[in-house]
Amino acid sequence: MDDVVKTLIDKPLGALKREIEKPTREEAEAAVRVLLRWAGDDPDREGLRETPRRVVKAYEEVFSGYNQDPREVLERIFAEVEGYDDLVMVRDIPFFSHCEHHVTPFIGKAHIAYYPTGGVVGLSKLARLVDVFAKRLQTQEAMTALIANTLEQELNPRGVAVLVEAQHLCMSMRGVLKQGSETVTVQFSGAFRDNPAEQAHFYTLLRGAKG
Repeated sequence: MDDVVKTLIDKPLGALKREIEKPTREEAEAAVRVLLRWAGDDPDREGLRETPRRVVKAYEEVFSGYNQDPREVLERIFAEVEGYDDLVMVRDIPFFSHCEHHVTPFIGKAHIAYYPTGGVVGLSKLARLVDVFAKRLQTQEAMTALIANTLEQELNPRGVAVLVEAQHLCMSMRGVLKQGSETVTVQFSGAFRDNPAEQAHFYTLLRGAKG
């Protein structure tokens, strides 16, 4: 497992190799005021007067994943599954996240499958795991790897497959201005990585959700 990925899993606050001193709410609101002025507007006019407070409050929600430990989401394992050890898949998990390069949203769906060994997690926990990582700043590639590696580390399954598809506003509202383009990232481990037939099985079930 990549050292940076392991660090992000192990440290709920996502600090890379050093602790980050969090500014005060007042400092954060002051920073928003500076950005509003830099954009060319007056933060003291009526329509923007409360904007710094609202932006900081919104950031608390959309980046709440920094305050959550992904391992805790997968703590409870249900062993009484009558010997079931075949594929478990949850498709079309909606999410929104923010790209770390431009702090613009990317929005899409995640699809997760794994082969359990000794028990399963509640299906809603897979959706919650997606949210923990989605509500942080990262690239789509990193988010895909973090979801897959956390499942691998905490569940010890025979294999994990994670596919994420999303549209990035940094491509549609700035830069190349390509509306409607979609980015797909995939990570396999275990049985999925080693066996092309398992990959084909995963994609077949995924297409079944679309058909």
